[in-house]
Amino acid sequence: MHKKILLIDDEDKLRELLARIIQLEWEDLEVFQASTLKSGYQILKTKEIDVVLCDVKLPDGNGVEAVSEIKKYQPQSEVILMTAFGQIPDGVQAIKNGAFDYITKGDDNNKVIPLLHKAFEKVELVKKLIKLEEKVGKKYSFDQIIGDSKEIHNAINLGKKVSQTDASVLLLGETGTGKEVFAQAIHYESKRNSKSFVALNCSAVSKDLLESEMFGHVAGSFTGAAKDKKGLFEEANDGTLFLDEIGEMPLELQAKLLRVLETGEFLKVGETTPTKVNVRLIAATNRNLEQEAEEGHFREDLYYRISVFTINLPALKDRKSDIPLLIEHFVKVNAAKMNVQIPEVEQSYIDLLGKHNWKGNVRELKNVIERSLILIEGNSLDERSLPYEFSIDDKGTASGAKMSLSEIERKHIQKVLAYTKGNKAEAARLLEIGVATLYRKIEEYKIS
Repeated sequence: MHKKILLIDDEDKLRELLARIIQLEWEDLEVFQASTLKSGYQILKTKEIDVVLCDVKLPDGNGVEAVSEIKKYQPQSEVILMTAFGQIPDGVQAIKNGAFDYITKGDDNNKVIPLLHKAFEKVELVKKLIKLEEKVGKKYSFDQIIGDSKEIHNAINLGKKVSQTDASVLLLGETGTGKEVFAQAIHYESKRNSKSFVALNCSAVSKDLLESEMFGHVAGSFTGAAKDKKGLFEEANDGTLFLDEIGEMPLELQAKLLRVLETGEFLKVGETTPTKVNVRLIAATNRNLEQEAEEGHFREDLYYRISVFTINLPALKDRKSDIPLLIEHFVKVNAAKMNVQIPEVEQSYIDLLGKHNWKGNVRELKNVIERSLILIEGNSLDERSLPYEFSIDDKGTASGAKMSLSEIERKHIQKVLAYTKGNKAEAARLLEIGVATLYRKIEEYKIS
């Protein structure tokens, strides 16, 4: 990293001596000098400074008071103050104002270089964290949602609008339409983006454990509770909690969720003192909650509380014009993950995927493309690269249909096992079947 430091001191000889000493320590260091705060501010306006080494007594102001002003120009820079007359109150105030440290001239000259090393290290760490946050924010932004169709644009526009508020959001759509991706985008484009995004699939946790998972528990509150545990509401404090498949939540727990949303307080399992939180809720479901509420399977008051703002995510069959863009995206992503060259995609391949029903939506398309890259023959994706079910369902009288279903399935399993180097758990994942089913088919087809 190319380092930059600004020295502000009205004693010219001392300032220039300090500049030479510092430059001997770092070859990649650029030193800027100023004799007044005004000239120092001019440099801060035009240059990205990492560390400011500033005298306390200056002709046009006090360095202790100037720390806050310096931070306004460059929030990530670190400020070290120097004074000829060390005073404890000044030092305390300097740190309160955001200074990295406060040292006395002369007596502390031997501390300057080690102190600068620490300041530069902190600046470098902060810059790395900012880049990482930007990368994460970009990864989960609405710009990363693939599609040009009217249907997906309408959903994105609604998501962008609600992200600027704290309103509860209910995402509706079939399984695999990208509800968690949308929830993350809403969070990372909101004012809560520096805090946690916490997700919970309500259907993936047993009824007995869901309350503890959401609200936490204290040690000894039930069998197996050996120590205190934070719940996801507490983990998401000041951030966003995403409750997927909220329609699967038991009625008695729905009442407790409603109380948190209305009061901002909850009780951990086994505790009598409430915990306060400030959480933005995003919920998702593939059920018709309004109908569920009418039938008594979902609390009506909770439904109205979580559906302040509703976004319907379109099924892939309703935005088939986006399939070519999604294919291009998933081919690049999976090729990079598998460390293979990005193949060309034949129009016949795109056409066949366009005819498919996509009950599993975007998630299913992603999995099919991953499997296609395993099955690829040659340097391009074509109809031969598709999983066997496409040979039967979509190709009709195409070449694959000349083979029996069992023969197509056997060859498909062989290719996937070859790709995973015999790892049956990974092969089962790619084939979207259970490991026991895979073992049975290996035995049935006598695959070695």
